[in-house]
Amino acid sequence: MRYFMAFSYDGSKYNGYQKQPRVKTVQGEIEKALKQINGGKAVIISASGRTDAGVHAYNQRAHFDMESNIPCVKLKQALNSLIPDSIYVRGICEVDDSFHARFNVKAKEYIYKINMGTYNPIEKDYVFQYNKKLDIPEMERALKYLEGTHDFRSFVKVDEEKDDYVRTIVQTSLNRDTKNVNQIIISVLGTGFMRYMVRNIVGMLIEIGEGKHKSEDIIDILNAKDRTKAGICAPACGLYLKDVYY
Repeated sequence: MRYFMAFSYDGSKYNGYQKQPRVKTVQGEIEKALKQINGGKAVIISASGRTDAGVHAYNQRAHFDMESNIPCVKLKQALNSLIPDSIYVRGICEVDDSFHARFNVKAKEYIYKINMGTYNPIEKDYVFQYNKKLDIPEMERALKYLEGTHDFRSFVKVDEEKDDYVRTIVQTSLNRDTKNVNQIIISVLGTGFMRYMVRNIVGMLIEIGEGKHKSEDIIDILNAKDRTKAGICAPACGLYLKDVYY
């Protein structure tokens, strides 16, 4: 039986999503619980993608196979009773054996939260505490240059070796939080992302918001295909995987 689940997690409590030896990860905690439910037999989950240490998820997706006829509602209840409360399984359903949580993805949406107001120690693990004003209109203009299909080599990890750096960003936005005008939320919806890509984009946007670059400089940076031409890598704390679309 192949199950498909949606789940949320607080990334500040884990050393990333992907299972690793001797450290606490989201995948590791879920698989440990599934093994217990499965009578001691290991269960491997395959997610839509991995998130780095400190990155959060509102609606991550994954599939797993288990030789069981446990109803989905019961399986969800059992999982949530065994995993830490910093992870929550939102829903589980049965899918065809040919379905794959990673390879069937059509698009993903990430958001990034920045506080331009007074430092807030309570939110330091969930909102980047930039604590200075930024030029929002100029950042919005820069975001629009990123929409479309481009080679994003300038916005990936320096040592990230890929056969193809071309990705498509379908839609972007920059909005102020309705409850806090000093908090901005950057949204990027795309067909695929590489490691650190969103955080590097946000880092560049921050430098544009500081006046170190103009919005149209994004065009030259994309064309350079050189990570050293782009800005800083924004901290993980402000990044959230908002949703995955199939």
